[in-house]
Amino acid sequence: MSAAADLVGLGMTAMSLRPGATPLELAVKASAAALADAGLERADIDGILVGSSQGVRPERLGVGFAAAAGFSDLRLLEHVEIKGATTIAMIQRARHAIVTAEAATILCVFADAPLVAGRGAGSTYARSGGNTGVRGLERASGLLGSVPTYALLTQRWLHVTGTSTDALRSVATTARAWACGNPDAVNREPLDDAGYDSSPMVAEPLRLLDCARPVNGAVAVVLTGRPSVGGTRLRVRGTGREHPVRRRRAGAESWFGGGGRAVQDALDQAGMARSDLHVAELYDPFSIVTLVLLDEYRLTGDVPAGAFMRDGHSAPGGTLPINTGGGQLSGFYLQGMTPLAEAMIQLRGTGGQRQVPGATVALVGGIGGRMDHHAALVLERAA
Repeated sequence: MSAAADLVGLGMTAMSLRPGATPLELAVKASAAALADAGLERADIDGILVGSSQGVRPERLGVGFAAAAGFSDLRLLEHVEIKGATTIAMIQRARHAIVTAEAATILCVFADAPLVAGRGAGSTYARSGGNTGVRGLERASGLLGSVPTYALLTQRWLHVTGTSTDALRSVATTARAWACGNPDAVNREPLDDAGYDSSPMVAEPLRLLDCARPVNGAVAVVLTGRPSVGGTRLRVRGTGREHPVRRRRAGAESWFGGGGRAVQDALDQAGMARSDLHVAELYDPFSIVTLVLLDEYRLTGDVPAGAFMRDGHSAPGGTLPINTGGGQLSGFYLQGMTPLAEAMIQLRGTGGQRQVPGATVALVGGIGGRMDHHAALVLERAA
């Protein structure tokens, strides 16, 4: 039985803002790149975990990927879907499978293509929510998609915490500062306060630049317990999950809370404290989520999350660099693979202009739905 699981391969497609390849085609390409990065052949893989975006779409990626990509004789093949927490859930499942000898070397792949001809990504995601039940009532009332929902969450959080909208601006401009050094980011132009303030309001108080930039793309990673496989090894030191199972009703504070226990569980498994973290790669579909997670994860000490961002603690050269590739706001939105890929790049020391010197420990955070599903991962560069 192997005592550890290490990430040894990373493969990414180009992140496209145009309709084109299907999720399956993108997944095949990213997986081939991940295998090449790890120095492996398809025959070396005995487990595959497939992640896909929520909703029922004809092109949704599923376990049929294994056959289409040319794999065979697998000991493990599963589809995983917990919305934005899916990627970390895949890593958690793969780690367990490796440690319990269910499989030795596992490929995890996620692909999505929300940009289709004649329809924006927001519409694609909104349609995935369905037209029945509570979501149907929301749609009939004009609450379409995630932006207005998170706008309501934002207004409530700003009110409860006494934070100004300046904090949202700081999140967006900081993400862009990191993205300027990331050749894979889709938004690399410098962004100042005036540029942010001039961006269109989508759903008050969220502007266009408070929202993630969806792409068509795929990322695949390889985990193994075999000591002779791969080059630079990133050890999965700890994982954690938390599912509040919210029932939102009038008179209840049901938007916030959750995530802290997942992070603490991951740190406890790793035998680490928050002070041991060199970078934090957080799920940031909207600027407000960065602020909420900083609070929930207790990453800012005694400093309020808004002030932490405004004072530059998470910016290049800051005390805790956050979303060092630009995150989902300025980098690219490929759900949980966005923060995982960037964590791997940083711990491998291949971040180029955006590389955080001496980074060997990373926290990766994921959320799903409307802060409904939380997952955390601690990675460390193996000695």
